[in-house]
Amino acid sequence: MKVVPLYVVFMVIMPIIAKYVARWFKLGVKSGRALIFSGTTRNSLVVLPLALALPEIGNMVAAVIITQTIIELISELVYIRVVPAILLHEE
Repeated sequence: MKVVPLYVVFMVIMPIIAKYVARWFKLGVKSGRALIFSGTTRNSLVVLPLALALPEIGNMVAAVIITQTIIELISELVYIRVVPAILLHEE
């Protein structure tokens, strides 16, 4: 539970940063949206088997990775509505 606030803060701040990066590089709306979604999603489940192989702390690391993934999935569902409506909308 100690890592949840860190993940939530990342998921709130990263889309805003990605929006300004998209503007800085003069990306279109679709490319900017892709940047937001790809910038906030990490491939944490790829390392899950490695975490499970760690002696003694493997279960704890796996729990942190799964928690991160759950928060990412929930955030992505929110982004589907928020990004087109607020952050990067068609002009």
